[in-house]
Amino acid sequence: MNRVSIWVLSLCCVVGIGLSRSEDAVEELKAKESLLSYLEKDAASPGANTLMVPLTLIQGAASKGAVCLDGTPPGYHLDRGFGSGSNGWLIHLEGGGWCNNIRTCVFRKTTRRGSSKFMAKQTNFTGILSNKAEENPDFYNWNRVKLRYCDGASFAGEGQNEANQLYFRGQRIWSAAMEELMAKGMQNAEQALLSGCSAGGLASILHCDEFKDLFPKTTKVKCLSDAGMFLDATNVAGGHSLRDMYGGVVTLQGVQKNLPNTCTSQMDPTSCFFPQNLVANIRTPLFLLNAAYDAWQVQESLIPSSADPHGSWRECKMDRSHCNSTQMQFLQDFRSQMLNAINVFSKSNQNGLFINSCFAHCQSERQDTWYENDSPRIGNKAVAVSVGDWFFDRTAVKAIDCAYPCDSTCHDLVFNDVTSTITISQSTRLTFTLLNLLSALLITLTCSKCTMEFQFGQ
Repeated sequence: MNRVSIWVLSLCCVVGIGLSRSEDAVEELKAKESLLSYLEKDAASPGANTLMVPLTLIQGAASKGAVCLDGTPPGYHLDRGFGSGSNGWLIHLEGGGWCNNIRTCVFRKTTRRGSSKFMAKQTNFTGILSNKAEENPDFYNWNRVKLRYCDGASFAGEGQNEANQLYFRGQRIWSAAMEELMAKGMQNAEQALLSGCSAGGLASILHCDEFKDLFPKTTKVKCLSDAGMFLDATNVAGGHSLRDMYGGVVTLQGVQKNLPNTCTSQMDPTSCFFPQNLVANIRTPLFLLNAAYDAWQVQESLIPSSADPHGSWRECKMDRSHCNSTQMQFLQDFRSQMLNAINVFSKSNQNGLFINSCFAHCQSERQDTWYENDSPRIGNKAVAVSVGDWFFDRTAVKAIDCAYPCDSTCHDLVFNDVTSTITISQSTRLTFTLLNLLSALLITLTCSKCTMEFQFGQ
């Protein structure tokens, strides 16, 4: 009996530890999903009179292999232009992080970021997608499209993993969507702007010249990358969190074949997924809209939990007002790295810049940061006005803010609400796991029924 009890206890411990690790992994992915949702919450929360636009699935996409991670068809939201904007087209690429290994991509299949099954049937158009002149002065009456993101590689992957039924078809989704939109009238565009936020902002850089090549030379075509200037930065522990992630994305999803030859002929594929190594060679006019202290990069690239095991950076990470002088200098160095990365790019007359010293992310989608009375400004000019002035060649726009804390117009993001929930969840889960193992030990020593021992082990 003793042998059986010890063996069952060992089995219970292994099962308990295995489940704990599995739960840890799932909770980590849910935490990252919560962060992305939090960053998008204002754009995703419809106001009283917000325009709601239905989802259209690309029905012919599957026959071309242009499918989401789970094999479902990709989709977009289109609101038709009117009046003087009838021949203007704005294509906005949705963001939402990346998946860099089988585990994260399998999890992503269970969310709207990997399957159209979980996409909302309609979404609200705010900020650069708004149909109101008082909210979106230059593009309100254009044909405005939001292309949904469900591939996990910034619309750049090509491949699949049959064992796990994963389809890495970002490049095909891009091509199928452009083909459908051209057929729906975009081929007649007189003016076109490709924009994108976060991972979509990176995608707008990767696909900028492809987008330009869709149109005749007489069409005015430009690109806007919002919060897409992801840097190959060193984290607080001396590691390279984002490079490690990008390496997985590029390798797993077969991104290399879709990266620009101007870069891959000189650098490794992972380096060519970083915008800092791409923007200077984009032929098409490009506007970079970015917070110098990008909130997502602070959270996930500079100060990921893995680089701060003792939590000495936690308060600073969640709220910049809690950073000490040493920590703030680290963040100032990140801003300097961003400015250095765009130095060559900024010298081109056709390009535009709006780099404000805010702790923000995705400022074109959110109405409060795009165009409102109290929206962020550089030189008393809002983001929407700056982008419009640049697109329509009203004036050159090379706006770079002074360093934090000089800008009082910022809408900085504070993460206390999200992270406190995550912290409580993690704390509760770990405590429960330890209690389970202790229960297994105690029950094994006192109970003679193996089935009961196994139940407590779980």
